[in-house]
Amino acid sequence: MTEYDHEPTPGLPGRLPGGERILWQGSPDRRTLTRTAFHALTVAGYFAVLTAIAAALVGSGGYSGVVMTATLGVVAVALLHVLAWGSARTTIYTLTDRRIVMRVGMAVPKCVNLPLATIASVDLAARADGTGDVALTLLGTPRIGYAALWPHARPFTIARPKPMLRALPDAERVAALVARYCLAACPDGRLTPVEYDHAPMPAFAEARAA
Repeated sequence: MTEYDHEPTPGLPGRLPGGERILWQGSPDRRTLTRTAFHALTVAGYFAVLTAIAAALVGSGGYSGVVMTATLGVVAVALLHVLAWGSARTTIYTLTDRRIVMRVGMAVPKCVNLPLATIASVDLAARADGTGDVALTLLGTPRIGYAALWPHARPFTIARPKPMLRALPDAERVAALVARYCLAACPDGRLTPVEYDHAPMPAFAEARAA
């Protein structure tokens, strides 16, 4: 038994109202989340450099400093992997024909309810391996803080947090699906193809409210 066994539908706090249907559910890819949200590779590289410097400067004190630095690095990276595993395991993103529900949080689980009519734009950050992040810009002033959303928030949007569906294995398809149903909820919106200046990436459309 887990703390989520009481959910009538996994990822949702209650039963859906009559007429509302689930279009898609998914969770972050653990490996991608470890690399892109918890930056385990960056931290590993940082400690590798520190260990190399400690080894180059080793003196009469022996290699105790080198061993300590390397050990701290291993512990830090292992902790990041555990956090990423826990985050991926406890996260479920749900798209219905009326809203997006983000069930997030390891220590304090919460459900973030985002009606499609309140979403101003849908942005996709795609990667070469097919994974990606889908960021949502909300109309008005967001009522949930950046810290409460993290890591399910677009980086560096502290003043105006943007919820983000992170590390999705099928990000391109999800972004297109979200954009399509956002337009259905806001018929005056439009689809704007995004042009890339770098190497070709999976194409997507950005939905914006008029």
